[in-house]
Formats: sequence, C-alpha cells, structure tokens
Amino acid sequence: MIPGFRYIVDDIPAAVAFYRELGFEDVGPRAGGFAMLEGRGLRLMLNSPGAGGAGHAADDGSMPTPGGWGRIQLEVSDVDEELRRLSDAGVRVRTSRIDGRGGAQAVIEDPAGNPVELFAPA
Repeated sequence: MIPGFRYIVDDIPAAVAFYRELGFEDVGPRAGGFAMLEGRGLRLMLNSPGAGGAGHAADDGSMPTPGGWGRIQLEVSDVDEELRRLSDAGVRVRTSRIDGRGGAQAVIEDPAGNPVELFAPA
C-alpha cells in the first residue's frame, strides 16, 4: 500500500498543476472537488471544502480549510536550486533555506496555502 496524505485545497486544477511541477502524476479518479496524484512513493488526495467525505464539516460544524503547518516532506538534491526553479515558476515561498542538524529545508506553499517542505539531507 502506498502511504497517503490528504490536503484540503481551494482550486483543484491549480493544485494538480502545482504538484505536477513537483513530480506527481494525476492518477484519477477525478471528480468534482477531488483529485488523486501519486509520486515520490506517496499518494496525494486533494479535496475541496464540502466535497466528498473528507470535505465535510466536523461534528462541531467547522469546515476543513487549507493551510496550517502540518506538511509533506519531499527530498531534493539541492534546496537552493529547487527554490530558485519553483520561485521562478511563481510558487509562494513560506520559509527560505534553513540549515538544521539533519540538513537543509525550505517550506513552499501550494496554491491553497498548504505547506510542502523541500529537504536535502546533510
């Protein structure tokens, strides 16, 4: 089984285009408010608020929304190179390169504001 991750997004076509730029393939099914992609050993499911089971309100009535700091981490060979390439393509950068104990990282955002970490191990 491929590990899966779900993001809530505002615009399915924009999110699909963004994740294709990061090496994901649109594998379907594609339905109103939903898309499924695969890449880097991960299945990524995208839902619009209100669409499908994942887009429904919580018991307290709150609706799912994009954003937050929980994120997927994609390993890259060069954080600076990826940041430059993606920034040139118009991707929003949440944090520029940060060097930590394990390596370098930067956080970018998909079109809905969901974070994606780019990570290059030390």
